[in-house]
Amino acid sequence: MVRRLADLANVGPATLRDFEVLGIAEVSDLKRREAIELWRELCRRTNQRHDPCCIDVFMSVIAQANGADGCPWWKFTPERKRKMALEQSGNSRKRRTDGGGVAKPASKTHQRSDANS
Repeated sequence: MVRRLADLANVGPATLRDFEVLGIAEVSDLKRREAIELWRELCRRTNQRHDPCCIDVFMSVIAQANGADGCPWWKFTPERKRKMALEQSGNSRKRRTDGGGVAKPASKTHQRSDANS
């Protein structure tokens, strides 16, 4: 079991600085965290949008904190893309509902009118 953050696969000086910004001081601090939320928090705290590949690194270190063997961070890219796509589609559905889960009808400006044909 890895005891220090610096000993985790895919962790270098930049990720250690990110952990510092996020208040993560020990491997055990990662166990119950969620990678996308860590990335969002990092973006908020630094007031800049970080590369989404940071999410892959976070997914890797969270998996290691929970007992998985280290592997290259890019092995997590398909999972990150799938999660973000699901999240995006969920957000799109939320915007198209009236709050009660019922889809709103298209506005009149978007409906085709054959009255002038």
